[in-house]
Formats: sequence, C-alpha cells, structure tokens
Amino acid sequence: MYIPRHFEESREAVLHALIREHPLGALVVSGPDGLEANHLPFELDTEQGVLRAHVARANPLWRAAPCEALAIFQGPSAYISPSFYPGKAEHGRAVPTWNYIAVHAGGPLRVVDDPAWLRALVDRLTNRFEAGRPAPWKLDDAPDDYLHKLLGQIVGIELEIARIAGKWKMSQNQPEANRAGVEQGLRAEGGGAADVAEHMARLR
Repeated sequence: MYIPRHFEESREAVLHALIREHPLGALVVSGPDGLEANHLPFELDTEQGVLRAHVARANPLWRAAPCEALAIFQGPSAYISPSFYPGKAEHGRAVPTWNYIAVHAGGPLRVVDDPAWLRALVDRLTNRFEAGRPAPWKLDDAPDDYLHKLLGQIVGIELEIARIAGKWKMSQNQPEANRAGVEQGLRAEGGGAADVAEHMARLR
C-alpha cells in the first residue's frame, strides 16, 4: 500500500482499534488460479499477534496454506467534492478526491483443523457480536448434534501479523481552511460521511 508520510498511521493501538471496530477483512492469498480474496470476520489477538477466522471447508482458500497472506481492513470513507474547499470559488484550482482509512496486516497463514479450537473461536466471535443485544444468542442455544455437523463443515485459519501498516487519508495535505471546509461539508451530508468528519476532527 502506497502511504505518503502525511497519511501514515503507525501506532499499533490505533491500528488494532480500527480492526476491532471494522472486523470484516478481505483476506488475499495467491492460489493456483492467481490472487484470491475472501471477506471474513476476524478475531484479533494482540497478545499472540495473530488474526483468526474460519472458512467453509468447501472454500479452496484454506488449501493455499501454509502461505503468505494479506488481510485488508477498511474504516469510514467518503467522496470529497472540490466544492468543500473555500478556495475553489476564488481560483478554481481544486479536484475531487476520496478520504478513507485502511489497515493492511500481512504474514504467514496457517490452517487449524481442530473442532475444539473452532468451537472456541466461533463461541468468542458470537459472544462479541451478540453483546449488547436484548437477548444475546449463544452457541449453546443450538443442539449439540447440529453444532457438531456445522463445525465439521468449516476450517480455522490463523494469520501471524508479521507486518502491519495504516493509512489515514483525511485531507492532512490540505490547508487548514480546506480541512475545515471538508469537515463541514461531510457533517452536512450525514451518514458515513459524518463518520469521516469525526475521524478528521480527531486528527486535528
């Protein structure tokens, strides 16, 4: 990933927080038919320095391991109109761009074909994503024979994080007046654009 210095984010705590907030990552591996990408919800274990997930046994992705892999996580993003820049009305020297946040984590990928490991992983992921719901669903809510069958249809994968990089493209290369104009314009648009404005405000 090309990262100009003014867009670089290297603080591990910040990169890890983005992964936890946006756990659906694109896992890219090189298989027999070339590059292959799969979108998977990941568990981040900072103590072990790994990302964990599972795929369908029918998915050829896991057969590529052991191999090098890249997991890509993306945070809020938004189109940036030249009309957000105050200077545009004066000189017209402005073009559109896109603000976004991305984290790339790469390293060796291994397969974990262990029912106990898989059940523990699915249990942790379920508990995390069900947390805060009025009546959280638990793995034990399903019959044991049903779970046993489904767990046999998935395979675990674990990516060792050997490299991690973050890119926070949030108009840092623009004058302060333009950055303020972008924030104001994005907040007015609302939705995901307002999320980008919030990240810009944190950087400022």
